[in-house]
Amino acid sequence: MKLLDTNIIIYSALAEFNYLQELVLDDKNAASIISYVETLGFHKLKAQDKEFLESVFKRLTVLNINHVIAEKAVELRQQNKMGTQDALIAATAWYHNFELITRNTKDFENIEGLTISNPIV
Repeated sequence: MKLLDTNIIIYSALAEFNYLQELVLDDKNAASIISYVETLGFHKLKAQDKEFLESVFKRLTVLNINHVIAEKAVELRQQNKMGTQDALIAATAWYHNFELITRNTKDFENIEGLTISNPIV
């Protein structure tokens, strides 16, 4: 399975990145609850984008945070210069042993045991 980073989900709503829609609408993939909040909580979200993005989250498995994920995120923040959201998303992918799909591979490349890839061409 793949865990989709917030940026991949957001880009999929844009016409120039419509090729990402197959990835984000694949119900075999997942997203962190953090990505859910970051994406749908954006205060300038347009109605048409909101409708599409809500449909994305209805198809993806949305993964919650547990204590092990939170502890791994703490460890990642201590070892790397990264924000809380990125640490929680990375820890979620690590915990579930999912490949992290992100445009920002550089943000996650130093995390041992985490497989990352960038589908944006």
